[in-house]
Amino acid sequence: MTPTPDCGEESYKGNNRLPGRKALVTGGDSGIGRAAAIAYAREGADVAINYHPSEQKDAEVVAELIEKEGRKAVLIPGDLDNEEFCKKMVEEAYEKLGGLDILALVAGKQVSKESIDEITTEQLEKTFAVNVFSLFWTVKAALPHLPEGATIITTSSIQAYQPSKDLLDYASTKSAIIAFSRALAKQIAPKGIRVNVVAPGPVWTVLQVSGGQQQEKLPKFGQSTPLERAGQPVELAPVYVLLASQESSYITAEVFGVTGGNHLS
Repeated sequence: MTPTPDCGEESYKGNNRLPGRKALVTGGDSGIGRAAAIAYAREGADVAINYHPSEQKDAEVVAELIEKEGRKAVLIPGDLDNEEFCKKMVEEAYEKLGGLDILALVAGKQVSKESIDEITTEQLEKTFAVNVFSLFWTVKAALPHLPEGATIITTSSIQAYQPSKDLLDYASTKSAIIAFSRALAKQIAPKGIRVNVVAPGPVWTVLQVSGGQQQEKLPKFGQSTPLERAGQPVELAPVYVLLASQESSYITAEVFGVTGGNHLS
């Protein structure tokens, strides 16, 4: 990608905010997931990352960055549209990390189509499976392993509030994620487990250049925000760290917008 997204490889500096924690990050090979994984390691956490098998080389770079911080890295390739894989992913992360107390569910599927007529049933089912169904499957598998004080962070989008006409199915999933997360937060609050949502605006990630946007719009991507630019993945990392840490111990069922100034309304 040109320019190369900043996922914190050089720019993110840790402050020991997550010492000894055990995190599972989906979509951890690139974009926002990569930034969260790097930040977690630099804050003292061991990290398992999930990613599509085709992204093995990128995932190995992230693992090297995690291990450079003296933390354990676990690589779990696989497709989140499969329920059995989601269960396997959680068990592998739990066993290899020696515990699990942070779920950062970042991975998503986004395909731009200008008309509803262009959205096939296959695309619709795949988008909902990756973006929504995998949250049910992953959380259900993880709950028996999550101790009091654990945190779950899901990833919605400004698209849940201001949907673009060419992201009909994607925007629908992002609204579903908010409802899922708020209901789940209320359900598991008695267990001492918190659930919050990060809602990015336009962020410069591989999703945008691999079919997530109409390609002719890319040169001006993000320029309609009050800050007049797209965000970088590393600019999301501090929010994922905050919500994973005990600094947010009285925050649950909330949505945190990182949007460049566009309102979540």
